Amino acid sequence: MSIDNNEKISKLSFEQAMQELQEIVSKLEKGGESLENAINSYQYGNKLKQHCEKMLKDAKTKIEKITSVNEGEVLVEPLD
Repeated sequence: MSIDNNEKISKLSFEQAMQELQEIVSKLEKGGESLENAINSYQYGNKLKQHCEKMLKDAKTKIEKITSVNEGEVLVEPLD
């Protein structure tokens, strides 16, 4: 995985990364690519998956920081 691809992936929103991942899966399921291209697509897709998982984990952490207090009042801790 090149540094350019890592930088590109890190700038993608969750939705953009999922869209690219869906396109890769669809392309791989159809077949017809050379083995080398399929491997490269798989590696890129794996990096997209890791990016999405990290974003979901970060979102879960942010949600867990929201705590209920006094009769429905919500306290939101500052995000990093």
